[in-house]
Amino acid sequence: MRTPLTRSPLFRSLAVGLIAATVLTSTGCARNRTKGDIPYVARDVGTLYTAAKKRLDNKEYKLAAALFDEVERQHPYSVWARRAQLMSAFSYYLAHDYTASIQSAQRFISVHPGNRDAAYAYYLVALGYYEQISDVTRDQKITQQALDALGELTRRYPNTRYAADARLKIDLVRDHLAGKEMEIGRFYETRGQWLAATMRFRKVVDDYQTTTHAPEALMRLTETYLALGVPDEARKAAAVLGANYPGTQWYSRAYKLSEEHPPVAVAAIAPGQLIVLPADKALPDKPIKTREPKRDARALPPTGGSSTNPGNPNPGS
Repeated sequence: MRTPLTRSPLFRSLAVGLIAATVLTSTGCARNRTKGDIPYVARDVGTLYTAAKKRLDNKEYKLAAALFDEVERQHPYSVWARRAQLMSAFSYYLAHDYTASIQSAQRFISVHPGNRDAAYAYYLVALGYYEQISDVTRDQKITQQALDALGELTRRYPNTRYAADARLKIDLVRDHLAGKEMEIGRFYETRGQWLAATMRFRKVVDDYQTTTHAPEALMRLTETYLALGVPDEARKAAAVLGANYPGTQWYSRAYKLSEEHPPVAVAAIAPGQLIVLPADKALPDKPIKTREPKRDARALPPTGGSSTNPGNPNPGS
């Protein structure tokens, strides 16, 4: 008599293995699901968007952003999906999740580059970088990214209200970058590394001359140029400082330093003119006599006459 298939040992082992695999898979999915994830429930676009907007009005920004992302996921080709992308970026920005906000805004720009709301997406990207700017003692990579994003916004959409606010922020960001250069320059100056300090202060004067750090940079250049032994350059830096910032304390210090270290006048030399040393430093006409090296007195012959015995100084005795 044959054993039914359901009672066979092989069938039981396969069934147990299948059940175990199903349980493990469901457990793994549950563990991988983050706290902010929303389970997929098919809903119409109006219901989803309204629920997301309600969460945003209640200041539940994280949940609102997740619901706006759900609108885009379930209805990617609807008109509401395009608006939900921007609202998601805005919700992440309010939740201080600036990285997610930048990613959502950049995704909108890549998918809808010619949309009328693209200027706002560029503005959200710039704000995301701007809000992450740290103090001048730290790395300023984010600050440079904020400056680039703000500059791109003003170039692409110069006549929008977002560009007007971006121009104000550009001045603040440039001042911050200049402060970073001044911080490094002061560090080099305190360690006596004059050339490295000069390069940093020179960068502030050349690249950030409209910032509030320009007067101090010119005064520091006066100090470092004097330390390097080039007083003419120091006086030039002090003159520029006096012409642009005459009433500041930085000019007073630079002027005092210039007066304490006046330049030494050197007569100009015409082309082809021979260089003649002063009389007290002229080269001698006669060759210089050199002293003969001393020899051992015991090896010298006696001065009174010849001797056949070099060891006896008085041969007649």
